Amino acid sequence: MESSTRTSQTRFYSHPQPREAPATPPYTAPPANNPVVRGLPLAILGSLSTKLTLIPSFLYTNTKFSVLRTIKDLESYEPRYNPTVVKLPPLDEEDAQHSDQKHFRVPSIQEIADQQAASPNHYHSSSFYTSQYQTLSLTPTKVIEGLLAQISSREQHGTAFLQIIPEKVVAAAEASTTRYRNRKPLSPLDGVPVAIKDELDLDGYEKSLGSLLDFTRKEGGTSWCIQKLEDAGAIIVGKTSMHELGLGTGSYTTNNNPTHGTPLNPHNPHYYTGGSSGGSAYAVAAGLVPIAHGADGGGSIRIPASYCGLYGLKPTHGQISISPTRNLAASNCVHGPIASNMTDLALAYRIMAAPDPANPTSSLFPPPPTTPSPSSTTHAKILGICRPWFSSASPPVLSACSALLSHYTTSLNYTTIDITLPHLHAGQLAHSLTILAEIASSPALSSPTIPAALSPANKLLLSVGGQVPATDLLLAQQLRSMLMQHLAHLFRQHPGLLIVTPTTPNAGWRRYGPDMRCGVSDADMSVRSMRYVWLANFTGCPAITVPVGMVDAGEGEGGGRVPVGLMAMGEWGNEEALLEWGRGAEE
Repeated sequence: MESSTRTSQTRFYSHPQPREAPATPPYTAPPANNPVVRGLPLAILGSLSTKLTLIPSFLYTNTKFSVLRTIKDLESYEPRYNPTVVKLPPLDEEDAQHSDQKHFRVPSIQEIADQQAASPNHYHSSSFYTSQYQTLSLTPTKVIEGLLAQISSREQHGTAFLQIIPEKVVAAAEASTTRYRNRKPLSPLDGVPVAIKDELDLDGYEKSLGSLLDFTRKEGGTSWCIQKLEDAGAIIVGKTSMHELGLGTGSYTTNNNPTHGTPLNPHNPHYYTGGSSGGSAYAVAAGLVPIAHGADGGGSIRIPASYCGLYGLKPTHGQISISPTRNLAASNCVHGPIASNMTDLALAYRIMAAPDPANPTSSLFPPPPTTPSPSSTTHAKILGICRPWFSSASPPVLSACSALLSHYTTSLNYTTIDITLPHLHAGQLAHSLTILAEIASSPALSSPTIPAALSPANKLLLSVGGQVPATDLLLAQQLRSMLMQHLAHLFRQHPGLLIVTPTTPNAGWRRYGPDMRCGVSDADMSVRSMRYVWLANFTGCPAITVPVGMVDAGEGEGGGRVPVGLMAMGEWGNEEALLEWGRGAEE
């Protein structure tokens, strides 16, 4: 690994050695070989899998994880267990930042209003609220009173939230109202309603990870990045629903949750919101809040944002601190924002990404810039496309994404180049194997046995996770190393490169009535929906999804139109180039 200067201006800590991977055959989508299991058979299979090792052993073999053992080129790669790569500031800025850890400045209300004016949007943005608050024509207290009434009056709104403590929400709104009356708002988020996924700690709230288990920290406290939002005056409305544990055999990108209820896609109720940050995506897409927190271990910010027609950012691995909360999938999962517009997405990211001096990883990162420069990209604006991979999307998704790509090249001065990426299907399996093993190793979920309170789908999944042999886990980390080194090679060869794909190859995920009550195991559809998103998680790169538009999802029940998204993945620490690219989608 290298931590020295790559150019005179760009320096990294723990950067992989740039190295082009050996050539591999062009990508082909894997065949479907897993049965869909639902209802009573799923309940029986889930229960038996915790008692008979033969079942998870068979499923592990059927998933073809052992394909990693056939990749001979891995012998020349050391395993990489942590994908964190820190982009360091230029040397002339480093001393100032080390001497002043408060270098980050929250942007002003006017700065955000100016940016928002250039981003037409049919949702209420943060600047809509703050502009009303400044003139006192509306107050945070009135907004929250109306919002709480709206959530309680509609079942679907309520399903999106696992817990709301009205007295805490109202108290925060009253404090914000007082600040505006005194002309002393804290930031452009002061008084703005925000929703938090039930994966982080929020003082006074319980944490269940969407399950019947209790993961609440006995010591109390609030996760760092959420505390930063509260410090900026954001009003936390409550904790949103998620797929149980953020998992579920073959369906954890749906947000299906038979235990607590499943919010339906606001754009088409025959379809899922996507998950596992589905409650947060629903809250934004339904117009309840302009910004919500999400977590992303395998696309769980980007997939629901795409399914719900929103913007979502998966930051560089390790940048956003969640201390003192434990990360159940520490080498894959990160936290970030979902928003209805790019200005709010960038604002939330900048506040959440404030370095945490008590976190050994987050503290290495420089503070994000306060506002975007006129052009954040100092290099040519290049979009890399792995053609066989990109083209494996369904025709409606491919057509919509290609149209937006044309907008970038004809109107925004981007150019496209063809790139190659090695072992994409094996890499997706390596990612799945790793995150499965990480979560299954949690004492709360495996000692002495898998909790009986979990859903059948997760009993099955954790049983399979317990079958991961050390040899396969090590091979997965060697493949991670190969992928990171190959990406480093591409980023060095093409400075400023953004790798572009559809966010998902499918136009949404249709729901079936019985699955809402019993859950479902559809591993092939889950693998398909994660076809593009996993790479950023496994390699630690930042990625963003932007809405492309609505496409025809099919005929009959579950038909109609659904949103789809286009995704870009950048070099480690290059969020600013991604945010600039995202703003282009609004033009």
